[in-house]
Amino acid sequence: MLEDILQQVKAGTLTVKEASKKLGSYENLGFAKIDHQRQQRTGFPEIIYGEGKTIEQLSTIIEAIKQKNNTVLATRISEQKATAILERFPSCVYDACSQILFWKEEKEEKKTKDGYIAIICAGTSDLKVAEEAAITAEVLGSQVHRIYDVGVAGLHRLLDNLEEIQGATVSVVVAGMEGALASVVGGLVAHPVLAVPTSVGYGANFQGLSALLAMLNSCSSGISVVNIDNGFGAAYNAVMIDRLAYSHDYAK
Repeated sequence: MLEDILQQVKAGTLTVKEASKKLGSYENLGFAKIDHQRQQRTGFPEIIYGEGKTIEQLSTIIEAIKQKNNTVLATRISEQKATAILERFPSCVYDACSQILFWKEEKEEKKTKDGYIAIICAGTSDLKVAEEAAITAEVLGSQVHRIYDVGVAGLHRLLDNLEEIQGATVSVVVAGMEGALASVVGGLVAHPVLAVPTSVGYGANFQGLSALLAMLNSCSSGISVVNIDNGFGAAYNAVMIDRLAYSHDYAK
């Protein structure tokens, strides 16, 4: 990118001022500063957290990111906001279950690896968080296998999928109530487990606090825990692990 810009300046097709703007570390929108170079530094684009932002703010940010042909990934977008944004950006895709809105530049993607992330969900009530994790991982470039409704209340359902789970590069385990599923999975696999406590449960669940504490106190090794309902955070880390496992393929 740097060499291309310098060549354009040399050829006279780009002014010094324009080049300086392209090389800037961020774009100042007034209410937000868009980090266009994050992809180059970290391998991931700037990601938008939708709660608390207006439709106009979200639209302006999305437009700035799309203009650079960077992937758009916005989390916690309500259906009302999504409807308005899709009118302006019909090429974007919205998933109501996960409340994720995204756009990727259309290009032929070659399958370079057989690895995948297992997204394991305890119950249907946890699907919103599980799908936030699954779609985030897919948009960021990983393959995902969804293994849903396999909570500890019917452990045989989990064991029926054990071979598929054990074949994953990393597992994301999403569970509410007492959060026991992460400990069970942790004792059955030889890869990292990222546990996501959800706010699903009766009163003593304390909006996910009991699941969070149970996961933090797991006696199974190899389990890391993210914040309550943070499917995005678990997926981001899972993709990093997945990429490291197949770094020789990504480097080609």
